[in-house]
Amino acid sequence: MTSPSPMRRPRRDAAANRAGLLTAAAQTLATDPGASVDTIARAAGLSRRALYGHFDDRDALLRELIATGAQRFNDIAEQSADPSSPAPVALARLAARLWTEASHVQVAAAIALDERHVAESAAALAPLRRTVMNLVRRGQDDGSLRTDVAAPTLARLIEETARTVIVRLDASSPEAGSLAVRAVLSIAGLSWREAETLVGAHPDILGEAA
Repeated sequence: MTSPSPMRRPRRDAAANRAGLLTAAAQTLATDPGASVDTIARAAGLSRRALYGHFDDRDALLRELIATGAQRFNDIAEQSADPSSPAPVALARLAARLWTEASHVQVAAAIALDERHVAESAAALAPLRRTVMNLVRRGQDDGSLRTDVAAPTLARLIEETARTVIVRLDASSPEAGSLAVRAVLSIAGLSWREAETLVGAHPDILGEAA
């Protein structure tokens, strides 16, 4: 009588491995932007070979981080595109929600918005950019946002302002979220007094950015 074959140890789920690699990449790149695939794989508790089983190379891993961060931003944009809200209020709320998300995953957000990955970011963030453009056009049409700059240019300036804030501000600062919202409102054409009045009338906005 033959003895039963020993049970094989279950393999780690491939999806869990991939998610673990992305998490490890974000955490590792936070302290070492130039971290190698070996370092990232070790941080995930996997081998270099296992990493290459999921990603062709380091750039492919970064592109996945970009796509992940961008999808979160796009989802927020879709949820924040409220046609019943005045454009400046909707823009402030969008900025607050984006900041909150970015402060939680600031490394992935920074990579998604990094100038070295412009082509990938532009495509991945297309839904968010459309939302910003629509808000700008609506605000210019009703006079609540500045009209001395063409809508495409103003939308791009707002985008660049938000990108700089997300990448440069210390997410742990208690004032960071408020500064992010006010910076976006400022470039959109509101004075600091008008921005103060707006956030004072809608305290939930800064509550979302805290």
